[in-house]
Amino acid sequence: MKIAVVGTGYVGLVSGTCFASIGHEVVCIDNNKDKIDNLNNRGVIPIYEPGLEDLVKQNVAEGRLEFTTDLKAAVAASDVVFIAVGTPPRPDNGQADLKYVYQVAEEIGEAIDGFTVVVDKSTVPIGTAEEVTAIIEKVNPEADFAVVSNPEFLREGFAIDDFLNGDRVVVGVENSQAEELMKEVYIPLEKRGVQVLMTRVKTAEMIKYASNTFLATKLGFINEIADLCEKVGADVDQVAHAMGMDTRIGAKFLQAGPGFGGSCFPKDTMALEYIAKENGCDLSIVKATIDSNVNRKLRMAEKVAEALDGSLEGKTIGVLGLAFKGNTDDTRESPAIAIIKEMQKMGASIKAYDPAAIEEAKHELTDVKYGSDEYSVCDNADALVILTEWTQFAVLDLELVKAKLNNPILVDLRNLYSVAEVTTKGLKYYSIGR
Repeated sequence: MKIAVVGTGYVGLVSGTCFASIGHEVVCIDNNKDKIDNLNNRGVIPIYEPGLEDLVKQNVAEGRLEFTTDLKAAVAASDVVFIAVGTPPRPDNGQADLKYVYQVAEEIGEAIDGFTVVVDKSTVPIGTAEEVTAIIEKVNPEADFAVVSNPEFLREGFAIDDFLNGDRVVVGVENSQAEELMKEVYIPLEKRGVQVLMTRVKTAEMIKYASNTFLATKLGFINEIADLCEKVGADVDQVAHAMGMDTRIGAKFLQAGPGFGGSCFPKDTMALEYIAKENGCDLSIVKATIDSNVNRKLRMAEKVAEALDGSLEGKTIGVLGLAFKGNTDDTRESPAIAIIKEMQKMGASIKAYDPAAIEEAKHELTDVKYGSDEYSVCDNADALVILTEWTQFAVLDLELVKAKLNNPILVDLRNLYSVAEVTTKGLKYYSIGR
């Protein structure tokens, strides 16, 4: 099947490459010529995602994947066109900004040639498929098409496996011809055991928001339980483990930490709250989750200060981690960025290191010194703070860390270590909920 994917950001590039890897002919489209030239001529991908670069090169070499700026030609030659452009939150109200989706819908409408399935792959509010349909009909009343919702459920750092071996594929479709084509798109994954769920369009649009908001709520809940554990002398890791053994709850997303971030959870929770307000519905749990996460990041900066006798004024803090999670260079809504900014407000100087996200962080941070590795940020620092759960941060030479620090203080906001293994090395150890 011939597939076009509009947008070569995170979702578009991963999805397009994976569609090619399961046998489809795929062309990925972007209006950024430099990005397309880098992909075509040098195999340079614009994001950090383990395994993606090799998969792109393999499928390009095998003739199933190509990149272009020519949307019109690519759409006209395709059976299915995926819209995978950004839907960032509006700064004033958190509503998803759909200007890029609408712009692409117009361009697709002008280029359609023969029956075409237009797929909303971007995370979009309920009712967007209807709006995309209206846009295409307006620019091309003769267009033969159907709009489908097919939300993505990709975790950064694990996106390829999530696509090829995910829990489910959700397709919102109300046109029989489009349904048959979408089944054909995903037959290779069904044969691998991935469940493909067909729903009505608005149901599919809601599933994405409901899923991400529930996971965000789960994270917010365990973070608050961690705070209570500290007060009463309980161990949040053991609490979470026991909770996760209950099949009604499940173990995933019960890891206490400095708050959630990234391109999905903050944006999607705010967007769902806005949708609810627009429809006269009070989602008090969702609002509490958003507020809890904002407060969480401020509280983590205070926790660092408490480890240094209540003040960060004039102190140098070594920081490990800038991305919102390990295995990605994504700093969007990263707790690490927010915590660093708050520590700077409290008078701290920051030395930071991240294996992949330093260049991205430079767009958001000022007056930060960047280290060349995890130990360089320890030199003459008054404390070392772990903010992102990169695997290499969990196997530090703690004796070397202690030798480099001015004060033997390790603040682990990801609970990467046990209390015993750190304290036996002579470090003062501060973790979450223990």
